[in-house]
Amino acid sequence: MFKLIEDLMRPPAGMEFDFSQPAGEAALAPADGVSWRVFANPVTLFIGGVTAVLLELAEPSVRTGVWDHSSFQRDPSTRLRRTGFAAMMTVYGPRSAAEKLIARVVKMHGHVEGVTPGGVAYQANDPRLLDWVHATATFGFVEAYHQYAQRLSGAAKDAAFAEGQASSKLYGATGAPRSWAEWESLLTRTAPTLEESDILADFMRVMGEAPILPAPMRWLQRLLVRAAVQITPEPVRSLPQLRSRGLRVGEAALVRMLARLAGLLPLNDTPPAQAARRVAAPPLSSPQ
Repeated sequence: MFKLIEDLMRPPAGMEFDFSQPAGEAALAPADGVSWRVFANPVTLFIGGVTAVLLELAEPSVRTGVWDHSSFQRDPSTRLRRTGFAAMMTVYGPRSAAEKLIARVVKMHGHVEGVTPGGVAYQANDPRLLDWVHATATFGFVEAYHQYAQRLSGAAKDAAFAEGQASSKLYGATGAPRSWAEWESLLTRTAPTLEESDILADFMRVMGEAPILPAPMRWLQRLLVRAAVQITPEPVRSLPQLRSRGLRVGEAALVRMLARLAGLLPLNDTPPAQAARRVAAPPLSSPQ
């Protein structure tokens, strides 16, 4: 079971990458920081990613851009793996490779623009939208880890936001929160614009039915989606499409058990394990 979820941490087909090279090269996020610990838990990584998407789909411009310009509806499993790989790269990847990947994403996003059903023009590289996307991602991963794997102090939560500054600025999110308090301030300012939509219902249906995990494990997939709804903050958690879609009685304890067990298992040859070997190795000497 855990291997199936752990596999979601691996690069998708065609994007294979050896996080153990080049020897000694640092990542954008510090190896001794909170982010390396948070992103190493595959259970809370899945939950937090879903929470982030729920918050993003509640924002009209982000929602339209994601739903109209991505492959999520056609192939949600591959889309999730590609997004997960980008997250792994920004946390664990060697800085040089992470910068190249981010530059490609920024270039691709430069072509993503349009108009929401409400008549508002949007562009994917708008710093305001990027701030929201990066803030919700950090919140989702940190809060999932905090609620289900291991409690984090206020200082640790602040550190997670601070550690994401290097990658967020490369993406163009010039005003992404640097602390938990700044995240809460952004959520308060953004809350009046967050709204219900049929797309939120479509997303919940896709996440429950898509073959992300094998059919016999679909119950686990749906459980983790409910865990994501459970930690989604207001006003989004009370939107009609999510109301009463959180955890049922007794399920929170089960999710915590799964997340804590996942944190005890060896990481094998996943990006966190490869990256740990890379940063521990002495840098390759330059040819004379």
